[in-house]
Amino acid sequence: MPAATRVRALEAAVELLGAEGVRALSHARVDRRAGLAPGSTSNWFRTRRALLAGVVDWIAASERDDFDPGAMPAITGPEGLIEGLCAMTELQSGAFAARTRARYALFLELADDPELGEPLRRQRREFERWTESIVTAAGIQDPVPATRALMALGDGLLLHRLTVDPDLDMRPAIERAVRALASS
Repeated sequence: MPAATRVRALEAAVELLGAEGVRALSHARVDRRAGLAPGSTSNWFRTRRALLAGVVDWIAASERDDFDPGAMPAITGPEGLIEGLCAMTELQSGAFAARTRARYALFLELADDPELGEPLRRQRREFERWTESIVTAAGIQDPVPATRALMALGDGLLLHRLTVDPDLDMRPAIERAVRALASS
């Protein structure tokens, strides 16, 4: 079975998780969503746990590829930070909405499974360090708590947009937070 089938299965699993939640994830449903022959997904991922592990790794790798710090423009002040955070939250709730929903669902589902959830938590820590470097470059004092506050705000805004108000204008909240942190 070519690797392209594995990729199709993982992409379909993320879409399924993002649309219907963790309980909907099964080999047969992934096969159907991906348009694969029955049993194709189980050839790559023998158990549900293996499928979950594959999806967790896939999401983490996809986010590293999509948000490569080396490919991002340099941010040197609060205005750049506002623009960057707005762009990031728009992508996470727009083009990558299914993946964002899947990631949140997996974070909740795997909260008590340190081994299976570790790739997502590791990715989160890497993203936090990267964001901290951007917050520092933007000239915000005390970057560690500032980063945590901005990331919590971003998570809240994303969750609200993905679950309650798909038209939420996130910019005012981001602007207010960045300006408050920059002036302190």
